[in-house]
Amino acid sequence: MTQNFHCGRHVLNAERPLIMGIVNLSDDSFSGDGLKGNTEAAIAQGMKLLDEGAHILDLGAESSRPGAEPVSAQQEIDRLLPVLDVLHKSGAPLSIDTVKAEVMRAALAAGADMINDINALRAPGALEIVAASNAGVCLMHMQGDPGSMQNSPHYSDVVAEVVEYLAERVAAAEAAGIALNRIAVDPGFGFGKTLEHNIELMRRLGELVVPGLPLLIGLSRKSMLGLITGRPPQERIHAGIAAHVLAVERGARIVRVHDVAATRDALAVLQAVEDY
Repeated sequence: MTQNFHCGRHVLNAERPLIMGIVNLSDDSFSGDGLKGNTEAAIAQGMKLLDEGAHILDLGAESSRPGAEPVSAQQEIDRLLPVLDVLHKSGAPLSIDTVKAEVMRAALAAGADMINDINALRAPGALEIVAASNAGVCLMHMQGDPGSMQNSPHYSDVVAEVVEYLAERVAAAEAAGIALNRIAVDPGFGFGKTLEHNIELMRRLGELVVPGLPLLIGLSRKSMLGLITGRPPQERIHAGIAAHVLAVERGARIVRVHDVAATRDALAVLQAVEDY
């Protein structure tokens, strides 16, 4: 079934997997790719990822790694808007990775096509701001908050609890006036979850698939891959490719990655086999 994902200026066909390329303007990214607010470097990175085959760019200016220092809304805005302004001219779909309603409002006014919120629009005013726009949104599951989420994650049934939470947030978004064709969901690998929780989510990922709601997966360079392989973040590209191919086979429609070209090639092979 064709899944048309409406986000801002675009209607994206998510029947085949879409690649979301990461442009990280933060100071302390866990993966070592933080551009520390360097506008020119961020623009160049965004254009490079588009050339490599990214369908969407995800711009973020605050780290969500465990224990990360918070950033003010104004600092996020000051870092994001100059990059957003230039990349908007490329015509590519632009997503803003933020939890703050003030940042969402400013980014949407500047032409952002999508909001990617690890807090699932729970900040005061966030639902209303997104509802008043034509932007798409990704609602993610997170247990706790970035500062403490990895202290002692616990679940009776991680998949059932993630499904329940995402269903509640989708219902809240729809009630606020956000059409279902503007909503994607993300189970939040690594956000308040142990390695065992993450593996269980991957094993049963099909249980999270809801027709018409694209499932977004972000595993690129994450600590679960390090625990499995013993490699540091910059050396997890091969593990990330394997993880994202497994996720697409289990129903993911959007993969959020650092390594766009390698992901594109891997998914092209998968698609060729499926199309044969």
